[in-house]
Amino acid sequence: MSLLTIDELAVEHRSPGRPVVRAVAGASLTVRAGEVVGLVGESGCGKSTLARAVCGLNPITEGSITFEGQPVTPLGLRRRRLTGIQMVFQDPYASLNPRRKVGDQIADGLRVSGDRARPADLLERVGLPREFADRHPHEFSGGQRQRIAIARALAAKPRLLIGDEPISALDASAQAQVATLMRDLAVDSGAGLLFISHDLSVVRLIADRIAVMYLGKIVEVGDTAEVWDDPKHPYTQALLGAIPKPDGAGTLPAELAGDVPDPANPPGGCRFHPRCPLVMDRCRDSEPEFGPVACWLHEPK
Repeated sequence: MSLLTIDELAVEHRSPGRPVVRAVAGASLTVRAGEVVGLVGESGCGKSTLARAVCGLNPITEGSITFEGQPVTPLGLRRRRLTGIQMVFQDPYASLNPRRKVGDQIADGLRVSGDRARPADLLERVGLPREFADRHPHEFSGGQRQRIAIARALAAKPRLLIGDEPISALDASAQAQVATLMRDLAVDSGAGLLFISHDLSVVRLIADRIAVMYLGKIVEVGDTAEVWDDPKHPYTQALLGAIPKPDGAGTLPAELAGDVPDPANPPGGCRFHPRCPLVMDRCRDSEPEFGPVACWLHEPK
């Protein structure tokens, strides 16, 4: 049984005098307990909006999200009840209260979960000295602050951990370390991890499965090794082709032409067809909805 099930999810943003932005346009995805799923795609594809909907931070327009068999409902003004879902955000400084010691912030989660551990114990789990509990967020580097944010999320004993671009604001030297740390801590506790990133090379290191998102839809899902070695969707192929290769030959990565279209005015047919090097007439007329791969080149026989 899946820990998290996202079924034909749609999320819209509405502003007076502006067209409706359908940031997520019918996405489906599952995450099992103890599994790491990497959600990848370019900026503007709806990855963060999907993550915020899973946490109840964005209302759902259509479709459904269920966690441990129960529907996820949007958060209101009342005090948040413990749902077993915690998120590590992109900017660790913005997600930590600058006026409170980091130990006090971690202690909030420990009180909610009933864990008798001390904040210093959580800091030690994420590779930081115990005495850091008495310091404030501004006293740490970006990588250290992100480790503190992970410790705070773990304090609530989540059964699903979500990383919303948690390494994009970090130095290259810290990115793989933080990503691997999140994987190890989630798997060791039996929790599922939905790790969102635009960096396929890092996702490859930690994910059991990869889901590729484009303009609000999941276009390919598969085991990490299969997607990496034999990508089916032209968009997945383009993302992999854009990764620099240290082959010593000075080969430049392939460039994906164009930009992600405006989600308020998506193209008809297959959403990727204006940028696809393998486009056919059928792609311009109708949108594929099938399979682990949403592409007319892989239509089921």
